[in-house]
Amino acid sequence: MKKTASLPALIAWCLYDSASASFSIVVTTFIFATYFTTSVAANKITGTYQWANATALAGLVIALSSPLFGAIADHGGYHKRWLLFFTAMSVLFTALLWFAYPNQHSVYFMLTCVVLGTIGFEVALVFYNAYLPQLVRKDYLGRMSGWGWGCGYLGGILALTIALVFFVRGGTWLDRQTAEQVRICGPFVAVWYSVLALPLFILVPEIVVTKKPLLTAVRSGCRELLHTIKTLPKEKNIFIYLISHMIYTDGLNTLFAFGGIYAAGTYGLTFEEVLLFGITMNIAAGIGALSLAWVDDYLGSKPTVIFSLFCLTIVGFPILLLHDKYLFWMCALVACLFVGPIQSASRSLMVRLIRDKNTSAEMFGLYALSGRITAFIGPWLLGNITLLFNSQRVGMTTILVFFMVGALLLLPVSVQSAYHKQSEHKA
Repeated sequence: MKKTASLPALIAWCLYDSASASFSIVVTTFIFATYFTTSVAANKITGTYQWANATALAGLVIALSSPLFGAIADHGGYHKRWLLFFTAMSVLFTALLWFAYPNQHSVYFMLTCVVLGTIGFEVALVFYNAYLPQLVRKDYLGRMSGWGWGCGYLGGILALTIALVFFVRGGTWLDRQTAEQVRICGPFVAVWYSVLALPLFILVPEIVVTKKPLLTAVRSGCRELLHTIKTLPKEKNIFIYLISHMIYTDGLNTLFAFGGIYAAGTYGLTFEEVLLFGITMNIAAGIGALSLAWVDDYLGSKPTVIFSLFCLTIVGFPILLLHDKYLFWMCALVACLFVGPIQSASRSLMVRLIRDKNTSAEMFGLYALSGRITAFIGPWLLGNITLLFNSQRVGMTTILVFFMVGALLLLPVSVQSAYHKQSEHKA
């Protein structure tokens, strides 16, 4: 039986989730997303539309590049170097957000930094996720994935809290006319990301593959990727799962990108209230990821995802209809309890469906592809419907459709057959 990696290596792997979560929470969901629509763009509606287009562009690049980089790494090795490169890319462009001044002249500069930072962040996760099947036995996949997501939410909470207490509220030494109390959050996240990501590169062992020269690895990776894509429709379980994951993840990505914008624009939350909203939402999501991690291992990844999507959809309807911001806040807290389990169980479900762990980066590249190939549709649809009806409420209704369709498509996936065949073959 395969041994679990050392405790320091497992902790280092989880810490990377805490590191990268600061980018998604501070930059793409709360602080900079809200700052862009309220202080940089011409107005909230135009800002929502521009942010949606930037998110869609980043998603398209991620979708096209992730499987290729994963396949190249599986053939050429050096997973950790690829992870380092894309992590550094995200850190660099996050730090440059210090120069995103509160005027319309900064619109394209800020959107460029966000797009490139997001690409680095997302492609790095391809290599990060590929380590999961190398670190723990199959009976701990759900818990390890859930603990990682839980650490991620904890890291996001701490980063957002520090930003609120020391910069947005307490940064009396910062020039508020030029929004220094907001812009400094870019360099802060860059430092946070770098420091907490470092232990992984020191303590987690490299994925062992037969290393090839770069050009040879590129050619082999391209051939293998094309072969995998051609034969993927024959792998019924994983093919249907990737389509389902593509749809409901599109809903999640859109929710993350516009959650803070919706709270500020529709319910009138102030900038500081949006940050408090983000902190409480991440506490709820972290509790959900940690508490349901054991359910993944004992009842299965698929039931965990379907149940969580169902609950998120049911609770989502009042969020679109309520007018009192405190009732909205309470419903959003309940909804976020099911966001973490969807993400952690989706990752462990992918591991359970992978037949050959030597292709883990390639398969997680396809996993990233399924989460991003239609990522432009959610933000594009939300942005255009918001613009058409001049209503953020109407635009946000599109998210629930993605959740419902994704859950229905996941029903026919047979996880047990794929995973047991792999186990029987090894036995």
